[in-house]
Amino acid sequence: QVQLVESGGGSVQAGASLRLSCGISGGAFSRYHLGWFRQAPGKEREFVAGISWTLGTTWYTDSVKGRFTISRDIRQNTVYLQMNSLKPEETAVYYCAADYTGYNSAPRTAGTYDYWGQGTQVTVSS
Repeated sequence: QVQLVESGGGSVQAGASLRLSCGISGGAFSRYHLGWFRQAPGKEREFVAGISWTLGTTWYTDSVKGRFTISRDIRQNTVYLQMNSLKPEETAVYYCAADYTGYNSAPRTAGTYDYWGQGTQVTVSS
């Protein structure tokens, strides 16, 4: 069984930074992609950033390019999302997700990911 546990969320002022962490347990094999999504109240879940677990290649939604960085520590089974210059509109629950199928390249769709964490709240105040 695969479990993802996010941490690092909180309440910050606009322009501040946060680093989210996602610990991964189980599923040592066939781990292809890790992604971060966010969902604000009343809105659809939105892709934020993705990373190939093995290769380390990354991809982002346009709105966070240059401000957010996704990374992973293979030995620690952890994926991170460094978020800089946060904006109020980025207030959301942030979810870590894992793709264990690997059929898609650089997946940006929630349905592509097989496992999800419980989410961590990020609140950005103006």
